[in-house]
Amino acid sequence: MFPSPGLSYLDRVVLEIIETERVYVRDLRMIVQDYLGHIIDQSELSIGPEQVCALFGNIEEIYKFNSELLLDLECCGQDPVEVARCFVLKSQDFEIYTHYCTNYPRSVRVLAEILRDQNLALFFRGRQQLLNSPLPLGSYLLKPVQRVLKYHLLLQEIQNHWETSDDGGDIVDTAVVSMTTVAWFINEMKRRHESSVRVQEVQALLVNWKGPDFTTFGVLVLEGTFKTSRVKTQRNLFLFQKVLLLTKKKGENHVYKKHITCSTLMLIENARDSLSFSITHYKHPKQPITLQARSLEEKQLWAHHIKRIILESHRAVIPQKAQEMFLDQNPFCRLKYGCEERLKTSLHRNA
Repeated sequence: MFPSPGLSYLDRVVLEIIETERVYVRDLRMIVQDYLGHIIDQSELSIGPEQVCALFGNIEEIYKFNSELLLDLECCGQDPVEVARCFVLKSQDFEIYTHYCTNYPRSVRVLAEILRDQNLALFFRGRQQLLNSPLPLGSYLLKPVQRVLKYHLLLQEIQNHWETSDDGGDIVDTAVVSMTTVAWFINEMKRRHESSVRVQEVQALLVNWKGPDFTTFGVLVLEGTFKTSRVKTQRNLFLFQKVLLLTKKKGENHVYKKHITCSTLMLIENARDSLSFSITHYKHPKQPITLQARSLEEKQLWAHHIKRIILESHRAVIPQKAQEMFLDQNPFCRLKYGCEERLKTSLHRNA
């Protein structure tokens, strides 16, 4: 589509939303009819039903939903308010994308497994050539993830160029808020799902662990590898909401070495070494484990999240200014460093 030079910027944005939706629905149709449908019809292919479900997720639901959305958009007469209203009315229905987006990493793994089979790889290349498609199936399966996270950006373009004196601004604002919320929720669900899968992987690979199931530790916040003083081999750290776990990598496995519950955890930042920090049980401050990060940014990231979790793990009522000082303190400032030590002492005394 080549818009008329006489169109305003706002008109062009509306045309882009409708035209890109038309192209997107066409791509969805190809996935559903020319790939999924063809695979179902080809009974001789060595792809099991579970693989097919994992590969395509709920793509058929998405195709149906976006086909309806496209029809609604095409009936708007290129009116930006009516376009925005379409997204407001259907904002709850975008929930179907949550399943697709959380399943997408699994879809990528299954596709990689399938393409290791020479016969199946030949089949998919043949389909791509027959459809005269510039992209392989994997690129098309990514499109729903990309599209649902772009709607709020397109609507923001309408909002940014909307004259405040024109009617309908409240509908445009509501559409932006609705679709921004959709994007945030999907990203958050993806993050939680990926974290949950990773936690299961870590527990399955952990040797000599006799404690409770990792699901009781809350969300996995950070993981990383650090050099450790007095020990030749590096240590792997897993920071959960409730526990800090230390392991040693051995082949594909992790060998359990130590854990400290976050309610008893104490962080000691090293004022002499910008990359080092120590962790210990607050009752054993003379037995710290000193760790060295690979960069100042990594050290600061870990220090910030450890301090945040220490604060969240205590029942004591802590003044807001004291919390801010604890989180933002500079380890190279002796005054603030001393304040941090007093705050930690107070935390554990009042817990």
